[in-house]
Amino acid sequence: MLPATSQAAPAAHSPLARYQHQRLTWKSCVLGAEDAMGKELQQAGARCADLTVPLDYTRPQGRTLTIAVSRIRATDPAHRVGALLLNSGGPGGQTLGDPPWVRRAMRETGARFDVIGVDPRFVGRSTPLDCRWPTGSAFRGAGHDRAGFDRMTRLAKDLARRCRSNAGDLLPYATTRDTARDMDVLRAALGERRISYLGYSYGSYLGEVYTAMFPGRTDRVVLDGVISPDRYGPRLLRFAGPSNRHALEGWAAWTAARDTTYGLGRTRGAVLAAVDRIQAAAAREPLRVGAYPVDEHMTPFVVFNGLSQDNAAAYGDFAQGVRDLLRAARGEPVTPSPGLAEVLAVEQSGADSRYGSAQTAILCGDVAAPRDPEVYWRDVQRARAEDPLIGPFTHDINPCAFWAPPRERPTTIRGDVPALLVNATGDPRTDYPGATAVRRMWPSSRLITLRGADQHAVFGVYGSDCVDTAVNAYLATGRLPVTDPTCAARPR
Repeated sequence: MLPATSQAAPAAHSPLARYQHQRLTWKSCVLGAEDAMGKELQQAGARCADLTVPLDYTRPQGRTLTIAVSRIRATDPAHRVGALLLNSGGPGGQTLGDPPWVRRAMRETGARFDVIGVDPRFVGRSTPLDCRWPTGSAFRGAGHDRAGFDRMTRLAKDLARRCRSNAGDLLPYATTRDTARDMDVLRAALGERRISYLGYSYGSYLGEVYTAMFPGRTDRVVLDGVISPDRYGPRLLRFAGPSNRHALEGWAAWTAARDTTYGLGRTRGAVLAAVDRIQAAAAREPLRVGAYPVDEHMTPFVVFNGLSQDNAAAYGDFAQGVRDLLRAARGEPVTPSPGLAEVLAVEQSGADSRYGSAQTAILCGDVAAPRDPEVYWRDVQRARAEDPLIGPFTHDINPCAFWAPPRERPTTIRGDVPALLVNATGDPRTDYPGATAVRRMWPSSRLITLRGADQHAVFGVYGSDCVDTAVNAYLATGRLPVTDPTCAARPR
């Protein structure tokens, strides 16, 4: 395991000194006339820079990578707290474009921070990792029988082969530990002895790893959508079944109350039955949805993808997509709604290969997965008995079964971090028990609970004044709440 020095300031003789002392050149974030993200950053007053880091931290004189960074500087320098680094999750998600909306969510507190967006190694505008996949995701449903599972096993094996062929030299270094090392190089290059951190979803695990590898180098830490480190790995979706079923039932009740709009049924049970009919029809023969075939492996992904945000706009988009699929299941010609078309385009083309490649490489590079397909098949069968739609999706095999072993052991999360944790009780991605586990692991932390919402990512996203005020109070003062606050969800 590679050592992580506990020294706060880089020593001149350190093998990483040339990286830690590098001068960042801040420039326009706009890459061209069609660069909407760059223009939004520019309008918010952000500037961008490229950070140089070693590919392999055991060989700092060797090959290097570029890490894309954005910054909105503090506008109240007299009361400046420091730099707030962001990570929006994934793994594999871009964060470079996040400072404008996070800065708005921080209200007047944002004026006291340099808000820093970072595309982690191999993500977004940073040095890319691309396995040249024909899809944007490695996740599918296992199907209804052994033949379907075997198809997914062949797909997973093929995706892993493509990664070895097209990005094999990078794969060993696509890890959370190396991303944490990059964060610490950035901390030093920014001239900060300590950084504050806001991490969503997978970003919560990255925050846990960083605080463990570099103790004493964080100031204010907010983890929103909290992953318990003992659940993290290539099979982390195994824990998401009950929360996704709960979210599906909540969406079904909302949709049933709007039957005149969506026509999926007047009761929750009727709407859920419509979803089951879609899955049964797709198992018999792939549905034709515009130019896209939708089979029994794809429909659970569409359902899972539709269940992360607890608001009318997201519910409506998902209901339109389900209505399209139900029409296709009846044999009717269908032009998919924009939301469904976007999901199917991502999954059935190589346009987002880089996202799926990086996401999978990080998961596989962090934690070893079982190698025997029979392990997954047994789990799929058990999960199918509990939930025939979601269970075979959350327990299916993925390319990590055919990956090289991780280069390092996973980080052991020790100690006590006085962080502020945020989680909704019905979070379909990072379920609430994961947040309570981290709260117990870190006795000095506090947990803000958003009760009654099936929501993934809360601060600045869901629209809870209760949550946003509590988080901003902590960021402004550095003082955690005396007790664990509870906030109520909005009425549906």
